[in-house]
Amino acid sequence: MKTAGVIGLGDMGSGLARNLIKCGYDTSGFDLSGDRMAAFVELGGKSAASVAEVGSRSKTVFVMVMNGDQANSVILGDDGLVANMASGGSIILTATIKPAEARSIGETMQGSGVDLIDSPVSGGYAGAQGGTLTMMAAGNEAALESNLPVMQAVSSTVHRVGTQAGEGQIVKACLQSLIGSIFSATFEASALAAKAGVSGEVLFNVFSTSGAACSVANTALANIIDRRFEGTGSHIATMHKDLSISLDLAGELGVPMQTASSAMQVFHAGKSKYPNGDNWVCTRIVEDIVGAELHR
Repeated sequence: MKTAGVIGLGDMGSGLARNLIKCGYDTSGFDLSGDRMAAFVELGGKSAASVAEVGSRSKTVFVMVMNGDQANSVILGDDGLVANMASGGSIILTATIKPAEARSIGETMQGSGVDLIDSPVSGGYAGAQGGTLTMMAAGNEAALESNLPVMQAVSSTVHRVGTQAGEGQIVKACLQSLIGSIFSATFEASALAAKAGVSGEVLFNVFSTSGAACSVANTALANIIDRRFEGTGSHIATMHKDLSISLDLAGELGVPMQTASSAMQVFHAGKSKYPNGDNWVCTRIVEDIVGAELHR
């Protein structure tokens, strides 16, 4: 029987679980939220009472938590995955954390008999739920090859970006600096259009068929003009955290990041004023300043 596990069953982790179950994996899961666990069971998943129980049941476990401290605890804690998985198992770190944190986890796992694949993902809520995520996978060749089928269960594109833990996170940090910058530019363009009296429908039709068209800008603009600022599966805290990781890496390497730094300030403002909002809520900061809103 094919076995897999998921730690963290939120917007992204629930999508991983959904597609693992759909592809015939006997899937165990754990989350601190009772509501998320109940939803997971409704999908056909097997509820576990702890991280350790998921590890003991699973050949491969996906870790989709929020930050490096959580990932370290889940993977390396006394009741964590490494201590409870059988030799030959694999952990796929799909959470976005600092490269140094992933590197440290990988170094500590050496000799444990459990492989680590450092593979943050891109594609957001829709990609996770639809099984079309892009994976940036770094790990030893044997682990990558043996886990390719389970990764393909949740992803339409698996890139092999390195052999060492941390290398996947570096690629993700570069990607998020770009995505955050595109978001920020879209927020500002939306406010400019609103103040000038352009309709959201017109702006979307032009932007989505222009040279600037991309899924990042299209999704942001669609949510803005339909005024969907919460519950879209793209909480502002996640992008805020991801941009922080990108800029921390840039600081370590001495790389100037003027555009991403400006985007970070936009997300600072959005998160401070609308802490429960999704990424697109940052548009309201600029709209409040200019006194105009963009509607479809």
